[in-house]
Amino acid sequence: MSAVKGRSLSSLFLRSGPAVKIKSKPKTKHSSSSSSSCLPKADDANPEQHVSSLGAFTSQDATKRPINSLLRSSNSTSGNCKNQLPDTIRSLLKSPILDNSPDLLEIPGEQEIPGERSLEKELDVSLFGVDLKNNISSRRKEVSRQRKQKWIFKSSQENRFNSLVRMCAEKLGTETAVEVFGKMGKETGVKEYNALINICVKNAKDSIDEEVALQQIHKAFLLFKSIKEQGFQLEEETYGPFLGYLIEMGMVKEFHFFCEVIKGENPCSLSRLGYYEMLLWIRVDNKEKIQELCNYVMTGDGENKLSLLENYLLALCESERKKELLQILEVVDVTKFSSVECIASIFNILGKLIMESFAENLFMALRACDYGEEKITKFIYSYVVGIPNLAVEDVISNFKNLHVKLEVSLSCASYEKLIAYCCDSHEVHVALDLVDEICQKGLDLSIEVLHSIFRAMEETSNFNLVHRVYSVICHQTLKPNNETFRLMITLCVKMKDFDGAYGMLNDLEKMNLRPTANMYNAILGGYFREKNTYSAKKLLKQMEEADVKRDSLTYCYLLSNCESEDDIKKYYEEMKRSGIDDTKHVFMALINAYASLGQFEKAKQVVSDKGISDKSWNEINSALAQALSENGQWFDALDIYKQIGSALEPKAVISLIENVPSDGELSTLLKLLEEINASNYWVDGCCRVILYCVRYKHLSPAINLLKQLRDKFCNDELVHESLFDEVFCLIGDSDPTYLQMGLDLLRVVKNDFGITPSRKCLDFLLHACVNAKDLRNSKLVWKEYKEAGLPYNILNFLRMYQAFLAAGDHKAAKIFLTHVPKDDPDVRRVIRECETSYSQMSIYTSETEKKKKNRSKTRI
Repeated sequence: MSAVKGRSLSSLFLRSGPAVKIKSKPKTKHSSSSSSSCLPKADDANPEQHVSSLGAFTSQDATKRPINSLLRSSNSTSGNCKNQLPDTIRSLLKSPILDNSPDLLEIPGEQEIPGERSLEKELDVSLFGVDLKNNISSRRKEVSRQRKQKWIFKSSQENRFNSLVRMCAEKLGTETAVEVFGKMGKETGVKEYNALINICVKNAKDSIDEEVALQQIHKAFLLFKSIKEQGFQLEEETYGPFLGYLIEMGMVKEFHFFCEVIKGENPCSLSRLGYYEMLLWIRVDNKEKIQELCNYVMTGDGENKLSLLENYLLALCESERKKELLQILEVVDVTKFSSVECIASIFNILGKLIMESFAENLFMALRACDYGEEKITKFIYSYVVGIPNLAVEDVISNFKNLHVKLEVSLSCASYEKLIAYCCDSHEVHVALDLVDEICQKGLDLSIEVLHSIFRAMEETSNFNLVHRVYSVICHQTLKPNNETFRLMITLCVKMKDFDGAYGMLNDLEKMNLRPTANMYNAILGGYFREKNTYSAKKLLKQMEEADVKRDSLTYCYLLSNCESEDDIKKYYEEMKRSGIDDTKHVFMALINAYASLGQFEKAKQVVSDKGISDKSWNEINSALAQALSENGQWFDALDIYKQIGSALEPKAVISLIENVPSDGELSTLLKLLEEINASNYWVDGCCRVILYCVRYKHLSPAINLLKQLRDKFCNDELVHESLFDEVFCLIGDSDPTYLQMGLDLLRVVKNDFGITPSRKCLDFLLHACVNAKDLRNSKLVWKEYKEAGLPYNILNFLRMYQAFLAAGDHKAAKIFLTHVPKDDPDVRRVIRECETSYSQMSIYTSETEKKKKNRSKTRI
């Protein structure tokens, strides 16, 4: 979307009230000449005047009106809002987020003002119905009256809160959403405003219509005004995402205007606004303005200017502007910087630019100023991880060498940084070597570090390394907890070492720990995956003897693996007697249990259970769709997708794609693929659809999907190679009619994608040529090895020898055989077997042809 017209934007702001006056100007391009900088010339020594040339926007300039009337006056259709509100609000109040989120909000009853009908009376519906009040848990009853008078918001509930605000804004609009919050009895707070502004930003980004984006900018402006009028200060959490959007779209004038609004409300934000302004000029590639800002901060001193300098440097580092960055670093004293994050960013970019000598001089200067060793370690880490194309071992080596050179001791915290880096890089062996170093030096090792290593082991399938870590725990003064043992037992089960898992259970007493249901569940799940029902039942008995109560997960495993409907009923009733409530996982287990027994109607009935909360309804329906598709009821599963559409979970969509029957339509699969938003699931689904296209000879769609994958992983050759290997493997194992499709794909891979085919691709294709008895194309594929720079190996020679024999050209096969290395006895044995099998095939073919000729002569 192009930048919004200045004239239209001005008229919108003027409509919202006399708070700001902007002269109408014709539309101009957002270039260096389109608008003056937010900052004055470089010789201006006052940084407060350096942020914008526009007039200040102060609270005295704004009209003092309540937020509801302000928002209503900004919308031309808002006059009908009151009449339209009841039906909309009623549907909102029935939504799953409000019905099932008692922990999110606690809203007291609003005392009705005489002469004014409350929103509840107008709708004739209470905000919280009787059913919801009856479902409030005992924990909620203990909450004090004072706490019930406030909006309750916890960091763990952020996603739920954002969902609530987003739903309100989508159904009602941002203006009416604020009004609803006010009618609920509480003023809109900063978190609510931030969520609404983020919605405006998202809507503007998603829109391709300039006018729609303009309206979203206007709404954000109104929300900024409302924040000010409610007495809140504009902090970066509020304005950051919005300025980021303006920068992304290159809206220079709009950026300046909003910077002035922010500056007028929060003068302390001047330095931080400099960071965003530098990003703006970098985004529009205005070299003159970038240089102007750099010149300004390189002259003069002062605390305000130093803070502005740090923010400019952060923006330059993020954008990797080497020229301007070095220009500033040559003249400023980094040791005076107060921001540790800024210095760390500088070192990170110096690593990316491979400026070793410059970085070392900077390290020496900081070390001479008695910077704390912990900070120096952070700077070293930022520098070495920024160096491109370094192996993990080299990162660690550079990290240690710099510590020695700077005479900084390696602390346990330093090692933990390296271990975290190794785990993120999936180098678990290297991480364990660092653990050994820590132990040898007698440093204190955190048990949480080992937990991160356990998780990396699981991600990389290095399950067997758990015993090495357990040995460290046993021989060091470490205090493992229940989570430590659960992770270790899980890893043992993953590699089917049930004896090792039992051994750890038995060692709990030595560590003064008691077994938990989660530990037993880890083993129980492993037994059920192995279909070892006998051992699973034996484990349940041991669990009972250890006085460990079964939890909901235990019953999920039991329900999912029931062999009869009677077992399902027995375990479910036992669970209810134990006082364990139904959870979404229990409902999913019931669905899987019935579906695996072929009781599909009963599986469908589970989703109509009254105990299912609205917020879990989509997940449980997705589980039903997945269970149906995996048990041969693909079209029933597709019906569920048609009902809930994009709300279907990615796993369920993948299951539909994977289990599509032969009479499934490609258009349906492509539509299913479009529904997947999660990147990793989309890649998985895309690969499966490509294989479907290859299997049913849909060449053009397969090529289109391959192009999408290429664009997504343009720099990842391993992903390309593994994908094409799988595609050509399918062609190699299929009947000869697939050969032409394989040849066409090879051409696309080489010519259109510019990718060199791997050895596996060519091996599978050559195998397909042999199956098709196509000697001409066998010779073409043979030449591809040389073009790809791949030396021929013994398998290639034997396969090509088979191609000659299969085509019946025994003379050429005999000549080719002279080039085949025969030192290996196995190779000689394969050659003899090929000669025998193909000679018999040749005899059979000759006899068949003779019979056909004789039959034709008899008919004549």
